[in-house]
Formats: sequence, C-alpha cells, structure tokens
Amino acid sequence: MTDEGRQARWENRTEAPLAVASLLYLTSYAVLVLAAPGPPRAWRDLCLAVLFAAWAAFAVDYAVRWRLSGQGARFVRTHWLDALVVALPLLRPLRLVHVYEAVQRRRGRPRLALHARVVTYAGLSALLIGFTGALAVYQHEHTAPGATIRTFGDAVWWTSATLATVGYGDVTPVTPLGRVIAVGLMLCGLALLGAVTGSFSSWLLQVFAREGPEDDVRPPGR
Repeated sequence: MTDEGRQARWENRTEAPLAVASLLYLTSYAVLVLAAPGPPRAWRDLCLAVLFAAWAAFAVDYAVRWRLSGQGARFVRTHWLDALVVALPLLRPLRLVHVYEAVQRRRGRPRLALHARVVTYAGLSALLIGFTGALAVYQHEHTAPGATIRTFGDAVWWTSATLATVGYGDVTPVTPLGRVIAVGLMLCGLALLGAVTGSFSSWLLQVFAREGPEDDVRPPGR
C-alpha cells in the first residue's frame, strides 16, 4: 500500500474519534470557564484530564499523518491548519468542520454547490471560533482590574462584534492575553468575511454571465 493509501486509511479511521474529542474538549472547557465560582474538584480534574487527552489525540494524529505522508517539511506547509489546531487550543473545535468536509467528500459529489459550501464552512467556523473565543476572553477578563467584559454575555457580544470586524468599542479586553485573543479573532473574522464575500461575488458573476449580454437598447419609435 502506498503512503497516500495508508494516510487515507488512517484519516478514515480517526475522523469520528477526533470529532468526539473536539466536542469533549469544547464541553470540558466550557464547564471549567462557566461553572461559577468553579466546578467541584472532581469535575475540575476530570475536565482537565479530558482537555489534555484531547490535545494528546490531536498531537498523535498529526504526528502519525506526518509520518505516513512521507512528505517531510512539505506536509507541514500543506497542512498548516492541522498544525495550528495542535498548537492553539482556540482552533481545536475547527476539527468538526474538517470532519464535515471529509464526510461530504466521502459521498462523492457534494450535495451543496461550491458557493454554498464556502458559506456553510465559514458559518460553522465562525460559530465554533466565536463560542470558544468568547469562553477564552471571558476566562481571562471577567476578574481583571478595570475589565469591561464582566459576564459571558459581554464576551459573546464582544466576540460577535470582533468577528464581524465592527468593533463598537463598548467592551474591550484589558489583559495582555485577552488582547492576543482579540488579534486572533480579528484575523479569523477578516479571513471568514473575505471568503464569504468572495464566494458571493463569484456567484453573482456566474449568474450575470449565464444571463448573457443585454439586448441593444433601441431608440424610441423604432
């Protein structure tokens, strides 16, 4: 069996477990952040164990696929999102989008058109990044001196405005880590907005091209 065949076989076997790991990661992180004033010690230890296990699963998956690909450094360049998922906790729920895409490919021809798929993937990504980003910024901001993000609702509102590149400025992060998260969300928002806008513009151009050139306008009375 070729390297590509072994890698594809590994990916098919790990799709479902990694999707479950993504959901467990997001659930455990939400429990740790939102359980006020904090979950019982047993639940806290369980959530931390789940977070570490999910990270280990992503790291092992990335290492195995890198080894099976036989591409060396080229694998890192072509799978940069997978590397970010391992390195940055905020992006780990995006594995669910990858699984959805893989399921669509497995069915052969995707059910949705290209433009619809772009909008769907961007919407799923924005939802997952937004929720995880709101959890992260709330965790680091709500107890900081001079913080304006005091509740999880404030964090959701701020995250939505940041991803939409609106930036009202009524609530803003004040901690260094909160501002780092803000920069990441700004970049994600610009990328997602650009993808959706570009896809919509391309769809409009295709619609106009199918309609053909407009008929010549004749002078009145002719």
